[in-house]
Amino acid sequence: MSLLLRNLVSNFVKQVIESGGSIHPIIIPAELTKGTGTFNPSIYNDNGQLFVNVRHCQVTIYHSEKGIFEHPWGPLVYLHPENDVTLTTTNYFCHLDSDLNVTRINAIDFSKFDESPKWEFIGLEDCRVFRWKGKLYLCGVRRDTTTNGVGRMELSEIEIYGDSVKEVSRFRIPAPGKDDSYCEKNWMPILDEPFTFVKWSNPTEIASVDLTHKTCSSYVSNQTLPLECDLRGGSQVLKWKDGYIAIVHETYLYKSEAGRKNGMYRHRFIYWDKDWNLRKMSKKFSFGESNIEFAAGMCYHNDDMLISFGIQDNAAYILRCPLNIIEEALNG
Repeated sequence: MSLLLRNLVSNFVKQVIESGGSIHPIIIPAELTKGTGTFNPSIYNDNGQLFVNVRHCQVTIYHSEKGIFEHPWGPLVYLHPENDVTLTTTNYFCHLDSDLNVTRINAIDFSKFDESPKWEFIGLEDCRVFRWKGKLYLCGVRRDTTTNGVGRMELSEIEIYGDSVKEVSRFRIPAPGKDDSYCEKNWMPILDEPFTFVKWSNPTEIASVDLTHKTCSSYVSNQTLPLECDLRGGSQVLKWKDGYIAIVHETYLYKSEAGRKNGMYRHRFIYWDKDWNLRKMSKKFSFGESNIEFAAGMCYHNDDMLISFGIQDNAAYILRCPLNIIEEALNG
């Protein structure tokens, strides 16, 4: 485990709170979730109105944090309802007030374009929320349209109708090039460059989507940093000074004390210049001290940055972080 702990900032949330920030849980009522996990939220500031999309699955996740009290099936287990072997995602679209309280919750209606699922992972997973050219979008991975679970990013336009939120268009994005990868996920939308994503961060790969011709192309930077593992997508990509900023994650796989496969997620802030050269990177950090942590949203709010993240595939939070903390992390 020494590799995982090298240059690690542990419990970033604690440090932010001690520096004037705050932590806010996102609560979806139990009558909607039956008490099962809500996680991996994506926050977005829509010209002053705060939105957050929260993923919910109908399973209970059991995770052995310290390699003790492992379930007979392993350290990470999805406990399904009786006679249900699927992992079914529902997306709850929430309005927040300026104090980060949830004021409205809607399960997004995807029924206009949904078909009978062909794979056990059902629904649009780990969505990011953003607006391009006046239209509100989610973008996440969907794996239920093929019999072998091939995953592709899907761009879903949504609209708020009175007391409901509905999907009004859907585009399954082909992977750039031969379109022969098994699963595409965690592309980060660039907020001020419509239909453009950061697909990978080291080296940086920028993917551009053409909705008219239903194509996707990309270019890859020659710059590569000597890191222990890949930098995978996290938040949306925001303007920061003369360039861009995002939160990305790294995944470490290892064996538990019982010899079973386990994993750990850690995050970094990264900064690109205007030409997409990766110029700065924070140390990797944990939000708390959990193995499974996942940030899927970030936005400016007043003089702070709001960061949304999930813990253990069971809980969703928003961290209000003063901007100087991020500046120090990038320059540290």
